[in-house]
Amino acid sequence: MKKNYKYIAAIFLGGLIGFSACTDDFESYNTNQAGFPDKSKEQEFNKYGIPLGVVQQGIYFNYDWGGGKNWPFQVMQNLSADMFSGYVHDFNPFNEGRANTTYNMQDGWNGSFWENTYGYIMTEIQKSEDLTEKDYPSFYGITQILKVELIHRVSDLYGPVVYTQFGSKTGSMPDTQAAAYKAFFEDLDNGIGLIRAYMEAHPDVENFAKFDILMPQGKRTYSEWIKFANSLRLRLAVRIAMADPQLAAAEAKKAFADAGGLLEDDNDIVAVSTDGTGYNNPFGEINKGWGEVFLNANMESYMGGYEDPRLPKYFDKAAGGEGTEIVPVKGTYKGIRQGTGFKHKNYSKHSKSTVAQTTDAILMTAAEVWFLRAEAALRGWSSENPGSCYENGVKASFAQWGAKEVATYLESTKTPKDYLDAFDASFNAKAVGTVTPAWDNAATNEEKLEKIITQKWIACFPEGCEAWAEQRRTGYPKLFPVLVNDSQGTIDSKLGPRRLNFFVGIKTANPDQYAALVTALGGADNCGTRLWWDTGRNF
Repeated sequence: MKKNYKYIAAIFLGGLIGFSACTDDFESYNTNQAGFPDKSKEQEFNKYGIPLGVVQQGIYFNYDWGGGKNWPFQVMQNLSADMFSGYVHDFNPFNEGRANTTYNMQDGWNGSFWENTYGYIMTEIQKSEDLTEKDYPSFYGITQILKVELIHRVSDLYGPVVYTQFGSKTGSMPDTQAAAYKAFFEDLDNGIGLIRAYMEAHPDVENFAKFDILMPQGKRTYSEWIKFANSLRLRLAVRIAMADPQLAAAEAKKAFADAGGLLEDDNDIVAVSTDGTGYNNPFGEINKGWGEVFLNANMESYMGGYEDPRLPKYFDKAAGGEGTEIVPVKGTYKGIRQGTGFKHKNYSKHSKSTVAQTTDAILMTAAEVWFLRAEAALRGWSSENPGSCYENGVKASFAQWGAKEVATYLESTKTPKDYLDAFDASFNAKAVGTVTPAWDNAATNEEKLEKIITQKWIACFPEGCEAWAEQRRTGYPKLFPVLVNDSQGTIDSKLGPRRLNFFVGIKTANPDQYAALVTALGGADNCGTRLWWDTGRNF
């Protein structure tokens, strides 16, 4: 970490500096006016578009409310979801190597996603709703879609969320995750309906385009927002496949049936643009600016074993050269195993990510949607062929990253490889995954699902929130267990964390809300409690 060292030190000492605000004051937090005087805000829809610009920057969080950029993202996502998903690891031994990596879960880190999203971004959602609901239905419709994209990520980390009652004068009481998901689907219905009605009345007007930093250049249209909403609906439907099979099937079929379609072309990529928008990719800054984003051993095992042509697109080869290496590192793709409790900085010459500050921050791609379609077909929710959708997903991912030889890859029977630690043989691990890239029509549904999710996991990189959610839901890809477990028995070493805990700031500042959140969770407020959609079975 390059920013706010005093803040992080306070966390290690058990303090909560920077997180003392309580969640009942969400509505008063954000006073940032994005640099526009009031008169300018009234011109050319600025008054209505500026709040949504803040929201778009705050999903993959890099919104500057005056406290600085990038470091919030590291504690919000990079040291939790990005790592727990099996994507990346930091070479720094934070807290002497005994922090989130060994399940010594840091309260200040784990609470930051909740605190920053509600304190700075959800307030802009509410502002946009208040401004646009009556007079600007197209902007209101986009607000509803953004709200679902924003808060489903929070729910998939914590479980219950403040959603339907956010900003209520009677108190911001939480929804269970089941209730929140139903509200997500309803808000997608509302958003799509409002945008479609506006399009019919104003077919040539795209007045949100100047504020749009999520859709690709040349596709910043209301039609693309409907396509994104349909795809988001399919993502959420698949997520609850085992928690509420009837609702899941119904919502998936609704996504397929909508005339607006789904993301399916190779360049259908929803990502926060860095091109002249003032937004910088925080993952890229932590990586390129600070040198703290390295290949995870799990990704080395899968992509290295598959000899995946996308690996050099994701990571650089290791510089190597440490005198204490016991296996060759230089010129290889070398990762760091989570949960060993290492205290040195020798891994600093391992493989770093290629993601830069100017790389658009990916939220959803056509590849992901093809894998969603593959699973939906596998579950009988559509008449599509699961294998064909699976192969389309791989092809779309290869095209997205400019990787070649996809046909050869789709015929490959290679398997994940063992992990060899560069400095300590006791950290070595046998490969835990066995699936190959080649589709097998004769395989069981469980084996087919493992193939689908493993390739979806590879394709979703570097969006760790989505990858970690799917890994917890399905158990795929299979990940290396930690060797050191500092969770005091709350987290199973083989299963890994199931969620993030609610941080102590809620408990001390708003005990009524905290009690309601725990009741809505339906289990102990620790990182070993399963979320509603995490049923532990796939069929």
